[in-house]
Amino acid sequence: MPELNEDFKQYLSPTPLLDCDHHEVINYANRVTHNTSSQEEKAIALYYAVRDDIFYDPYRVSLAPEDLKASVTLERKFGFCVSKAILLAAALRVLGIPSRLGYADVRNHITTERMKEKYIESDLFVYHGYTDVFLNHRWVKATPAFNLSLCEKFHIKALEFDGKTDSIFHEYDEGGNKHMEYVNDHGTYADVPLDDIRAAFYREYPNLMAQAAQPEGSFEEEAKPI
Repeated sequence: MPELNEDFKQYLSPTPLLDCDHHEVINYANRVTHNTSSQEEKAIALYYAVRDDIFYDPYRVSLAPEDLKASVTLERKFGFCVSKAILLAAALRVLGIPSRLGYADVRNHITTERMKEKYIESDLFVYHGYTDVFLNHRWVKATPAFNLSLCEKFHIKALEFDGKTDSIFHEYDEGGNKHMEYVNDHGTYADVPLDDIRAAFYREYPNLMAQAAQPEGSFEEEAKPI
């Protein structure tokens, strides 16, 4: 753990969206990591819990602040890359593990036929979210977005996290074919840059944002290689 100067404390503090002071988030972080000892073991346990316990569902994307809270995602058991990264970051802060949020634009993001044809008429997904974790005196990237069962249906290798190396994208599918590619880095933040994310989503995906309040279908049930 580094010396906690004022700048670094922001990566351990609660915010309106990273509500690491919420009792359910506190209970979740402690429950998931009760059999671990080191910070690295705790971070790994939390990564896999958020990855697989919270189902990825972009059909129900909402950028309303009340829907992005870590405690709300935990209660609902579903989210998308932005909200799942928020939950992981908040849970890490509960345990005194510094965390921040990172965003990048990616190509060939996991999607379905209906998502691609009706909501995102592009192979570019903007502000794909991940969590940056401070372990062993360095920042390590972790992306808990895509749960294991979803990856299996898409024939994509689920992202693993060992606490030492960056885990940020599915570069190849199970057949060794080129898959996801990061094309633009938006940097890292102590809190969610919500205005920037909202502006990008409403500019790029007006159909998706228009339907967010009344989602159709199940993303996981429709999942298959495209």
